[in-house]
Amino acid sequence: MANSASGMAVNDECKLKFLELKTKRNYRFIIFKIENQEVLVEKLGSPDETYDDFNESLPADECRYAVFDFDFITDENCQKSKIFFIAWSPDASRVRSKMVYASSKDRFKRELDGIQVELQATDPSEMSLDIIKGRAL
Repeated sequence: MANSASGMAVNDECKLKFLELKTKRNYRFIIFKIENQEVLVEKLGSPDETYDDFNESLPADECRYAVFDFDFITDENCQKSKIFFIAWSPDASRVRSKMVYASSKDRFKRELDGIQVELQATDPSEMSLDIIKGRAL
């Protein structure tokens, strides 16, 4: 189903894999890319992969969307998890690409029911583990 505003379609696999991450916890993270006017799954991170593995999977010079299932322990010593949506738009990426990702982000995010925290990052320092932890609590 294409979005009339951005003309972007969302591949069904995006929604299915996100549902698996959310309900079955089959994946630690999912990286999505836009190709030929469609959002596609680019990479699935297995449950034993870390936040560093996730960071290394993002290209240094291309935009991406990603979801990350972050496990943490609260101050009350409770095990919790939050699903982050990250809009990755590095400074080195092409202006046209940044525009396409920015204009399609809200529409794509609405397709993923269960996002708890949103983060926009142009540089790895803007999505460091400390920032993720701070936003999760």
